[in-house]
Amino acid sequence: MGEKVMHYIDLWLDKVIGFLPTLFFGLLVFVIGFWVVRRIDKMLGRYFNRRNYEVSLQSFIRSLVNYGLKIIIIITVAGIIGLPTTSLVAVFGAAGLAIGLALQGSLANFAGGVLILLFKPFKVGDIITAQGESGEVKEIQIFNTILRTQDNRLVILPNGAVSNGTIINVSKMGSLKVDMKIKIELSEDIETVRQIILDILAKDERVLKEPAATVVVIDIFEGGSLIAIRPYAKVSDYWNVCNDTYVNIRKALIENNIKMYIPKQITFQE
Repeated sequence: MGEKVMHYIDLWLDKVIGFLPTLFFGLLVFVIGFWVVRRIDKMLGRYFNRRNYEVSLQSFIRSLVNYGLKIIIIITVAGIIGLPTTSLVAVFGAAGLAIGLALQGSLANFAGGVLILLFKPFKVGDIITAQGESGEVKEIQIFNTILRTQDNRLVILPNGAVSNGTIINVSKMGSLKVDMKIKIELSEDIETVRQIILDILAKDERVLKEPAATVVVIDIFEGGSLIAIRPYAKVSDYWNVCNDTYVNIRKALIENNIKMYIPKQITFQE
């Protein structure tokens, strides 16, 4: 009986001793692999900081790369020491598929958020139009983009729809064209009216010198002329310039006895 026990012990010791080099190699791959992952994570951090990527995007990509590489290392080590890696891969694949099917909408918004943060079609502080809503971008989250509209509403847009739709970024060029129109009587001198308006725009420090403002006649109709006034202003000054210019033009036209066009009322006789 004692000889049989010793025989089994010897066999077990032989297998353990024979397995030690494989185990040592697997542990070596594990330690070196995790060290390499840490170095890659630090390199990604320095790269993102130089490129000024959003903090939320940095955190997500670094975590994704970190955990993805660690899973690959664990599966590799499991294969080295003789564990069934096919089963592990199948488990990870099935779990990933189940999570993906359960979170289809969230994953679409998540992917849209990554694309927005990565390619930067707009940034916080820009004024954009997306999904039928216009406003200032207050926050770009992984799943949603938050806008504040001119009437002080907070609009939360799903990033999946935003990234796949049309985005109009009115802040991208640094200035906006203020597009205004007025109508004057056909008898009034166009050049005089034009000069009055240009003088008003020249006195307003918020109106940019470049690109230069334009005042042009775009239509002549029965009884009047339609004049387009197009100054440029910074995004932050857009609405103030628009509102104040209308008021100043009205005052100047009254002071210079320029008649605005007023449609004649149609009366019906019985």
